[in-house]
Amino acid sequence: MSTAAAKGPARQLLLLGAGHAHVQVLAQMAQAPWTGAQITLIAPYDRQLYSGMVPGFVAGHYALDDCVIPLQPLVQRSGIRWLQRSVSALDAQAQTVQLDDGSVLHYDWLSINTGPVQNRALIEQSLPGAREHALFIRPIEAFGALWPQVVQMGQSRALRIAVVGAGAAGMELAMAMRHCLPGAAITLLCGDVPLGAGYNAGVQAKLRAALLKRKITLLPDSAAGLRSGEILLASGASLACDVPVLTVGAQAPAWLQPSGLALDAQGFVAVDACQRSTSHAQVFAAGDVSSRVDRTLARSGVYAVRAGPALATNLAATLAGQLLLEHQPPQHTLNLISCGDHFAIASWGEHSAQGRWVWWLKDWIDRRFLARYRL
Repeated sequence: MSTAAAKGPARQLLLLGAGHAHVQVLAQMAQAPWTGAQITLIAPYDRQLYSGMVPGFVAGHYALDDCVIPLQPLVQRSGIRWLQRSVSALDAQAQTVQLDDGSVLHYDWLSINTGPVQNRALIEQSLPGAREHALFIRPIEAFGALWPQVVQMGQSRALRIAVVGAGAAGMELAMAMRHCLPGAAITLLCGDVPLGAGYNAGVQAKLRAALLKRKITLLPDSAAGLRSGEILLASGASLACDVPVLTVGAQAPAWLQPSGLALDAQGFVAVDACQRSTSHAQVFAAGDVSSRVDRTLARSGVYAVRAGPALATNLAATLAGQLLLEHQPPQHTLNLISCGDHFAIASWGEHSAQGRWVWWLKDWIDRRFLARYRL
């Protein structure tokens, strides 16, 4: 019997998704390939579109290619296998993943970093007509491909654009759209949540002033349905609209619900301080698809990026049979909110600032982040 046969089949580590954290895992493997398992990346797109630079792309400051991390060089350098597929089912008990082509893969260890999704079926229930008429910002790759079509439309006539959802993404995109399409009528549907909820009072005031200065209409109402050329509002009124853009909060992937993994109340993977599933020790998760049970963290790209090195360390330790390390992100993180033009607002705990220098700082940080992973 050969040595390979005596050892049996190689153990399998599956990486689901190529989100911010997994890009850093790939980069670490590219520097020094891991041993101890056959590693397979499952990701449908050949590049990662970095969400932090999407508002700059929408505003016209960046070309789409400026905002992406090509996966092929990372995969080639890391020596792993890559399947350009999507996940359709996960069985944590059987330790199997089913792909969109019907194939089934077994794993010994699994890491999930698929990024945020907008569940169209779920959104359609609360917002009838969304599937047919709305421009979804997720998957972000599809949004990046469709936005130039909106720009082309806006060059021939003044568009009426409504951004549904007034979180950080909604505010950034509304101001980016104003910079790109100065003749458009842009409305931000704020609902009944305070503008900039989650930020300190100084940031909230700066955000409101920035939106109003850029002539973005702030409508304290919610969308109840979509029809061709209009949005039906919760108040009973309607809003004329050519392009409704949905920036409502991300949902968990639908395939997680029947997976058998422990989930939080919103359906995201419940993980401990080591980014490991609280119910299945061979499963890890990071970024927007997960929720820490030991502390509350915002669903933010900032935390997903910070989780990357810690996830890579613990996956490598798992393959080597070593102890895992807890990842404790800082209490406060630097949040930089772009305002469409070369101007941005900074938030750090109870402190805030704004100005052109903040935008240049954000631009430098974003470009430096991408440069690390462009081999």
